[in-house]
Amino acid sequence: MDDIEKRMLKEVAELDSLPVGAFNIRSNGQSAARNSTANIEIVSKTDKSGIDIIIKDGTKNESCHIPVIISKSGVEECVYNDFYVGKDCDVTIVAGCGISNCGGRDSRHDGIHTFHIEKDAHVRYIEKHYGEGTGTGKRLMNPTTEVNLGEGAVMEMDTSQIAGINDTYRITRAVIGPGASLIMHDKILTNLDQTAKAEIVVSLDGDGSKCDIISRGVAKGSSRQDIVIDIAGNSRCSGHASCDSIIMEHGVIVATPKLAASNVDASLIHEAAIGKIAGEQITKLMTLGLTEEQAEAKIIEGFLR
Repeated sequence: MDDIEKRMLKEVAELDSLPVGAFNIRSNGQSAARNSTANIEIVSKTDKSGIDIIIKDGTKNESCHIPVIISKSGVEECVYNDFYVGKDCDVTIVAGCGISNCGGRDSRHDGIHTFHIEKDAHVRYIEKHYGEGTGTGKRLMNPTTEVNLGEGAVMEMDTSQIAGINDTYRITRAVIGPGASLIMHDKILTNLDQTAKAEIVVSLDGDGSKCDIISRGVAKGSSRQDIVIDIAGNSRCSGHASCDSIIMEHGVIVATPKLAASNVDASLIHEAAIGKIAGEQITKLMTLGLTEEQAEAKIIEGFLR
């Protein structure tokens, strides 16, 4: 990989070199490097673009990295990745996509990730999106994540759009089985005239199922974010959603909560807040020697952590 690709890999997956364990690195529409292990097998799909990641029952303390890098203008792709996580596993999956576009044509990555997580498995999923480039071509990303949690399974999701994406439509759908839990932290930063739409739809279908959805957004410049969090309590369950956002300059954020309970023992809570950075926060940091811009950056960094 060239220097641009290496830098993008660092941004989205925190990798300075090939990782230990299972991995599939995709670059400009092609698989650039791949490794399977005794417990995690990665195979190419035969009917469409994408891979299957098959994790054996009882796999513990292993990781799988599947980052995507686009460094050429005009690359457009749609990739389907399916994860089959066996019973009683404990694994970390690191995804993410980086686009560097210095040309005049749009570059786009649409990634559809589907998780089939079996009984008592624990998955930590990290996904970062990042864009850069001086060209007039746009950097577009449209990730879709489908989650199916079996009995007693737990999925922790940490998803973020760091910077530099012109337009994105982010969809997350989850079906939670008995005694299973979804914990999701989603963070979006937009600037200039960028737009971001995010839909998080959760169905709490099994008794004892839980979800905790935390959404954070910062809209700078004249950018716009539309965030929808939709939780359905179809059993004896508990669901919580929190959507906190900061608007700066001429930014616009629309947060739409939706709660639907069809079981008398469903407990659902939604909290939402939109506001600006408090002036006293900036003043306090400036007294420590930071400029106003540095103070704002520190506050945003802490908010989106």
